[in-house]
Amino acid sequence: MSGAVDLSSLKQPAGGAAGATGGDYGVSEADFETKVLRRSMQVPVVVVLYSQRSPGSVELVRTLERLVAADGGTWDLATVEAEANMRIAQALRVQGIPTVIAIAAGQPLADFEGAQPEPQVRQWLNAVIEAVAGKLEGEGQPEEPAADPRFAAAEAALDQGDLAGAEAVYQDILAAEPANEEAKGALRQLRFLARAQELPESAIETADADPANVDAAIAAADLELFQQRPEAAFDRLIAVVKRTSGEERTTARTRLLELFELFDQAEPFVIAARRKLAAALY
Repeated sequence: MSGAVDLSSLKQPAGGAAGATGGDYGVSEADFETKVLRRSMQVPVVVVLYSQRSPGSVELVRTLERLVAADGGTWDLATVEAEANMRIAQALRVQGIPTVIAIAAGQPLADFEGAQPEPQVRQWLNAVIEAVAGKLEGEGQPEEPAADPRFAAAEAALDQGDLAGAEAVYQDILAAEPANEEAKGALRQLRFLARAQELPESAIETADADPANVDAAIAAADLELFQQRPEAAFDRLIAVVKRTSGEERTTARTRLLELFELFDQAEPFVIAARRKLAAALY
C-alpha cells in the first residue's frame, strides 16, 4: 500500500457498541486490536471489508473462508462489515467495497479492491505469505504450554513468604508424579533457600577459624552459595573431601553433590568443580 497508514486509533475501541459481524472470522472495532493487530505479529491477517448488500462482497468472503481453512494456519482471516465499522474502513483508507488488505506486524502490507476470481486471490495470498516468511515472531514456533496451576499455587505461597506451604505443594506434586523434574528441582531450591536463610552471617568466619570442623564448612558453603559465590562454596567442600575420610568425607561429598543439583549441569563452573571432586576422591 502506498503511503503510511496509522492504525493506532484502532488499538482502543471507541465508546459505545461497535457493530458486530457474523461468522467465525467476524471482527468488529471492539476486537480489532486483538484479532488483527496483535495476531498479525504472529501470522499475516487478511482483512476483508464487505457489505451484506453486495453479492460480490459475500462471494469474496466465502472464497477467503475456503482458502484460510485449507491453508492450515499460515495466515488468518478477519471479515469486517464496513457499514457497521466505519472507523475501521476510515483507518484503512477504504475507497470501495469489497476491499481486501493484508496486515503483518501491525501494518498494512498489500491490498486489492473489488471481487476477484479464486485463482487470482490465491496468487495474491501466496505472494503475501512469501513476503513475510520467517519475519514474524509466531511463525513456526510451537505454542507455549499452559502453565500448571499447581506450580502457580506454590509460587503464590512463596510470594507470601510461606516456604512450608510451597514445599507441601511440591511434595504433593511429586507424590502424584514421582518423575516430575520441575517439581524436584523446585523442591531442592526451596529447601536450600530455607536452610541458607537461617545461617548466621558469621558462618564463613567460623569455618575459617576451625578448618577441621566439617559441619562448619558445610554451613559456610551454603552461605557462600546463598551469596552467589558458587565456586567458593564448591572449592570449600572439595577441600574438605580431599583432607577427610570415612563418614566426614561422605557427608561433605553428599552436600557438594546436592549443591551441584541446584544448577544446570552444563554450567562451566559445575563441570570444573566435578573434575576437581573426581581428582580429590581419586
